[in-house]
Amino acid sequence: MEKDNLFMSAEDIARVTGMSEQYAYKLIKQLNSELEAKGYFTIRGRISKQYFEERFYGITE
Repeated sequence: MEKDNLFMSAEDIARVTGMSEQYAYKLIKQLNSELEAKGYFTIRGRISKQYFEERFYGITE
């Protein structure tokens, strides 16, 4: 994962969390559904790095 990249792929999530790519895709789908419900546009198979860190680790800026 590039440091300046705004989005994470399932491969990126699997690498940083140790979970399978298959589960990472399910997680991305769930998180993207949350963002869509809030009115945000999403990219299939990618999740905002900031949103992932906020929801998964509780990190906020």
